[in-house]
Amino acid sequence: MSEGDQIRIDVVTTADAGELLTLRRAAFVSEAQIFNDPNIPALTQTLEELVVDLQSEDVVTLGAWAGHRLIGSIRVGIEGGKATIGRLAVAPDQQGQGIGTQLLFAVLGHLPEDTKEVWVFTGQNSKHNISMYNKAGYEHQFDQVAGDLTYAYLRKVLEAGAIVDDEDDEDEVVRGEN
Repeated sequence: MSEGDQIRIDVVTTADAGELLTLRRAAFVSEAQIFNDPNIPALTQTLEELVVDLQSEDVVTLGAWAGHRLIGSIRVGIEGGKATIGRLAVAPDQQGQGIGTQLLFAVLGHLPEDTKEVWVFTGQNSKHNISMYNKAGYEHQFDQVAGDLTYAYLRKVLEAGAIVDDEDDEDEVVRGEN
């Protein structure tokens, strides 16, 4: 990708499902190698399962396109005031150019207004991913073992909206409202 190329970020539709599946598989091979596990969910999801996920009302999947090529994607599940990011993927030949970070910030604009926090998880040994999430304002909360993998869970509390500080006095401070 050259400097003049524009990246377009938009919602991924079922028409793009095959391309999205290919992108995710290419991007997650390196994660599978880090953990010596070819059975991570991003690599085992079928096209049919992906289409169902894309059609879910509680899921937003964004893609980053360079021209007609899908070069990155991010998925966020929404449940009440909580959003959970997963499957952030960037084509191997496009990694390290800020596309993942662009997607990470772009997804915030697609969350419901009442979203108070965003969670993300990644493999505990995925130091590059954890660093990217930290730079974007996500803080490590806990680790959780699932089978042979240990995931690091990070959280970002959103400033926008009516998030009340934890102070219990009568002078409650509401961030994001003027």
